[in-house]
Amino acid sequence: MTSTVPALGTRTAEGSSLQAVLLDMDGTLVDTEGFWWDVEVEVFASLGHTLDDSWRHVVVGGPMTRSAGFLIEATGADIGLDELTVLLNDGFEDRIDRALPLMPGAARLLAELSEFEIPTALVSASHRRIIDRVLTTLGPHHFALSVAGDEVPRTKPHPDPYLAAAGGLGVDPLWCAVVEDTVTGVTAAEAAGCHVVAVPSVGPITPAVRRTVVPSLEAVDLTFLRGLMTEMR
Repeated sequence: MTSTVPALGTRTAEGSSLQAVLLDMDGTLVDTEGFWWDVEVEVFASLGHTLDDSWRHVVVGGPMTRSAGFLIEATGADIGLDELTVLLNDGFEDRIDRALPLMPGAARLLAELSEFEIPTALVSASHRRIIDRVLTTLGPHHFALSVAGDEVPRTKPHPDPYLAAAGGLGVDPLWCAVVEDTVTGVTAAEAAGCHVVAVPSVGPITPAVRRTVVPSLEAVDLTFLRGLMTEMR
């Protein structure tokens, strides 16, 4: 877990019980879920294997070890997990160096959270080397800290990353709003006790208790997030 600005302690958003906003990265703030699949297709093609498009829903949103491990098993490719992880990260870095599009509404939401000094964390299943590259585009000043998938004992769909983020910010997960785009991420956030705003990127996500589904980040602003916490009172 890496802090990018001084800790914000237990400060609570004025006028609501919203204590912090915890944001996923790939497919939520940056339009990169397709990048990962494209890289996986290219790497396995170089190994002589064709990926079935139906596997995309299996690997999306998960930790590198799970996704890569599944693809090795599914294809029977003669490559180790460590070697494949390096190839995938290298390919992804090459992609984001060429282009890193933000999701609609992402820049506006980050600017608003910063303006009103809402404690905000970036919580991703991607490795630290990837997060740090993406932060240069997102703006590290927008985040009090970031949590990478290779920095916690268990990453998504386990609650560990979101519990680590809430702990690092000194807030109660119950009063944190999480924004996620995959079932894997939603599962992790809900297991941590957070209220989730789901913005589906690849597969469908259905509304549930403490889970609100919206079509895009353009529907999410500070008033919206504070309203979620008000409903819980």
